[in-house]
Amino acid sequence: MQHEVTFAGFGGQGIMTAGQLLAYSGMAEGKMVVWLPSYGPDMRGGTAYCTVVISDKPIASPIIENPKAIAVFNRPSMDKFEKKVKKGGLLVVNSSLIDITSDRDDIDGLYVPANDIAIGAGNAKAANMVILGALVGRLNIVKLDTVKAVVAEKMATKKEYLAMNYQTLEHGFNLGTSQK
Repeated sequence: MQHEVTFAGFGGQGIMTAGQLLAYSGMAEGKMVVWLPSYGPDMRGGTAYCTVVISDKPIASPIIENPKAIAVFNRPSMDKFEKKVKKGGLLVVNSSLIDITSDRDDIDGLYVPANDIAIGAGNAKAANMVILGALVGRLNIVKLDTVKAVVAEKMATKKEYLAMNYQTLEHGFNLGTSQK
């Protein structure tokens, strides 16, 4: 089974980090993985997105025009990427920053107040963890325990944030599994 996921938002929202954590989690589970970043003209504040492909078979191309899942972190990303979700796919929306819903009835929409949850946990920068957790919970691409282990390994220099990252990741995961 092949899973294609695009994370999209503006620089500084943790888009690339969310994608990398998903990619590393796939690798930790022995799957084939591609992570392809794309930055706008500005690293912070400009458009940023990345695509992650995870498969149990060799991946033919890292370029995916219509991924099965897209997670959008801000309104411009919603406007640009919503129409690209493959029919029958998933659109994860940061409803803290995006005040509209999708008009599409051929996809699954998952609306997650990621910024609100992250702020409640103590740091707005953890919104990407909420979105990542929700996506993993909904699609079951990788195991939550694998993502947590990868978070612990890749963010080892920021141990003071580990409990908060776990909390927001689990909160998102629970939203992803409960809103089915």
